Amino acid sequence: MKPAREHATNNAQTYFVTSDTWERRALFNVESWERLLFKILLSHRGDAYLLHEFVLMPDHFHLLITPSIALERVVQLIKGGFSFQAKEELGSKMEIWQRGFADHRIRNAEDYEKHLHYIHLNPVKKYLCASPAEYRYSSAYPGWKLDPVPQGLKPTEILRPTDGTAKAVPFQSNDDRVEEADYQRNASHHAHMCPPE
Repeated sequence: MKPAREHATNNAQTYFVTSDTWERRALFNVESWERLLFKILLSHRGDAYLLHEFVLMPDHFHLLITPSIALERVVQLIKGGFSFQAKEELGSKMEIWQRGFADHRIRNAEDYEKHLHYIHLNPVKKYLCASPAEYRYSSAYPGWKLDPVPQGLKPTEILRPTDGTAKAVPFQSNDDRVEEADYQRNASHHAHMCPPE
């Protein structure tokens, strides 16, 4: 039996959230659908959650978010809001989402980095791009401005000053290495998020 989820408004925790399309259909291979999901994602940002990282795959999404309201309500705003707008704006009458969602509460900086790597490498592992920075619908793509990494989850390399400045090191994984510029961009403090041009 899965333990009861902590109420997001009481703990200010960050979560890795995943949700799939109905029967894993590749609905987000269509640009109008992709853009609409980002419109919905941005419309609740700031009021309902902070958005730290994301990837939109053809049949699912992953988010790293810090909710300011109940996590279930956040996901309802995103998925329900998208379903409603898809009917209104795109004329869709089909079932869009699988019921429910998967979540994992981020425990520490190492856990945060592990899930950030997973998000950035997801399109590479599915052969949608050669490097994370090439995939337009991911926070690894240059130009996205995200909410800052929560203070308690920052990697120690960022927190430890060296000669009065913070030192950033590139992400590393077994198969891929994200360029240092991408790492610094994602680790920097941005106040707003907008789609890259």
